[in-house]
This record gives sequence, structure tokens and C-alpha cells, in this order.
Amino acid sequence: MLNHVALSSADLTKKIKNKEICLGGNLKLKIYGSLQCKSGKRMKRENRVFFHSDKQAIDAGFRPCTHCLHTKYKKWICSVQQ
Repeated sequence: MLNHVALSSADLTKKIKNKEICLGGNLKLKIYGSLQCKSGKRMKRENRVFFHSDKQAIDAGFRPCTHCLHTKYKKWICSVQQ
């Protein structure tokens, strides 16, 4: 997990281009989603973290976004309710 405030704009761009960062998350809400998600784009920089994979995000205690990762959210909620 990488915190947005710890990365410069150039480092962030490089990591996204090299596919080291594939997902973004909200540190306070513990939700992760795609980098193109409209909900994710509105969050404050100090709350934004980045992940390489779904597994990394879930292992860190985050849940999928209901907007951009609806199918993954449905699977996640079913697994939590069992």
C-alpha cells in the first residue's frame, strides 16, 4: 500500500505507467476501486492510497467499491455475510 502524499506526481505517473499501481483506495473508509472511478477521484489526497492488486487491498482490510467494482463488491459482501 502506497500513500498518495508520500509520492511525487512524477513517481505516481511512473508507477501507474509501469502498472505498479492499478487500484486506488480511501484510507478512512477502507474502500478501494479503479483509478478511473468518479467516487475515488473526489477523495482528499491525504486519504488516498494505492494498491497493485485486489488481493493486496483486501489483505489490508479494504472492500471493493460499489460503483466501479460492483461485481467484486457483490462477491465480497456474500463472503462476509457467511
